[in-house]
Amino acid sequence: MKALITGGAGFIGSHLAEKLLQTGHEVMVIDDLSTGRMDNIAGIKDDAKFQFILESVRNYETMHILAERCDVIFHLAAAVGVQLILDEPVRTIETNIHGTEVVLEVANKFRKKVVLASTSEVYGKSEAVPFREDDDTVLGSTRFSRWSYACSKAIDEFLGLAYYQQYGLPVVVVRLFNTVGPRQTGQYGMVLPRFIQWALQGEPVQIYGTGKQARCFCYVKDVVEALVGLINNPESPGKVYNVGSTEEITIEDLADKIISMTGDKSRKKYVSYEEAYGKPFDDMMRRVPCLDRIKETIGFEVKTSLNEILENLIHYYQSNN
Repeated sequence: MKALITGGAGFIGSHLAEKLLQTGHEVMVIDDLSTGRMDNIAGIKDDAKFQFILESVRNYETMHILAERCDVIFHLAAAVGVQLILDEPVRTIETNIHGTEVVLEVANKFRKKVVLASTSEVYGKSEAVPFREDDDTVLGSTRFSRWSYACSKAIDEFLGLAYYQQYGLPVVVVRLFNTVGPRQTGQYGMVLPRFIQWALQGEPVQIYGTGKQARCFCYVKDVVEALVGLINNPESPGKVYNVGSTEEITIEDLADKIISMTGDKSRKKYVSYEEAYGKPFDDMMRRVPCLDRIKETIGFEVKTSLNEILENLIHYYQSNN
């Protein structure tokens, strides 16, 4: 199999590329390095079965050439991270929607199977926990730019499923729930790298809001296994799949755990959303996936506990500081 990964120099994409190469596949990566990094693919860039293309996924001519050459497409390229979404809402919307338009158009031309990465953000402020793939979405007001990301990814889903319904294009939609692991950066608001790096540096661990909001964190290697399983499963196209963990923890408990595990004397510091982001911010209190569908389809099981994730990441950031 020859796979094309959009955004393949990013956090998740680089791990996916490694996995595919390790299992004997050829990999092409396209990334404009706006949020991806060459360091992420340093260990594979010289592999004979790997090719890197420095270009935007929105470049139709390049994507047309690459789609013809590949067998499957993993579309991971997107504008992600709360801070980036708040700072650059136009870039967020244009990158997410137009990039997906290009990917689906060229994939349809050459009849290539697509795994389209979406997000748990599309559930919005729904309180129907755990979230099931066919649940209604409950999005906040358009005055909060954070919801532009959720809406743009919902449009991506609609478009992907429309290509499946209208043209029979094999498209699989995956909603990722807080994927974490090595190479993730806190630059755009990702909570785990920020908390761990603050604790390791002896700085206050800043909790935005009350800290009572709860999340489930899934290790990137488990997520990659799900993506590969879904691309290889003939029953997966035309459906949406939650991919994540159901091990829930509040943000303030996460901070306590990290402070304890790093053996540091850091303290918690509570910061209002407005102080943190410089503008009003709308959030949801819980975000827990129902995993019944993906378990039934590919037998997906989360293999990495939160404690194991934290141990791995603390070691990673200690080694890379």
